[in-house]
Amino acid sequence: MKAMLIAIGFLAATSLSAFAAEPAKKMGDMWTTEEGMTLYTFDKDKDGKSNCDEKCLKNWPAFHASKGAKAEGEWTLVKDTTGKEMWAYEGKPLYTYVKDKKAGDMTGDGVGGVWHVAK
Repeated sequence: MKAMLIAIGFLAATSLSAFAAEPAKKMGDMWTTEEGMTLYTFDKDKDGKSNCDEKCLKNWPAFHASKGAKAEGEWTLVKDTTGKEMWAYEGKPLYTYVKDKKAGDMTGDGVGGVWHVAK
């Protein structure tokens, strides 16, 4: 009986922490996806709204939220211009960059003077 109670407690603790997990991870002073791909912000996004249109999203894929994701703290959900939910940090929608090929690449930083590594 004691072992069963411990197992139930462990399951509850790990399940609750999974719901509170951030959707991205901090690598040094920047945010990345769980796979280590750099996340970016776009200067033309305003007031928690994505202004990256469908053509833009081909080069700068939105950091989409999984179904049932819940906003918490500084992490919010906004819609990309196609209507899909994406993550935003401190109100800034987040994107990856198609030219980043491996974890840690930051080739999108400074592109067009409007794309920046998310910090």
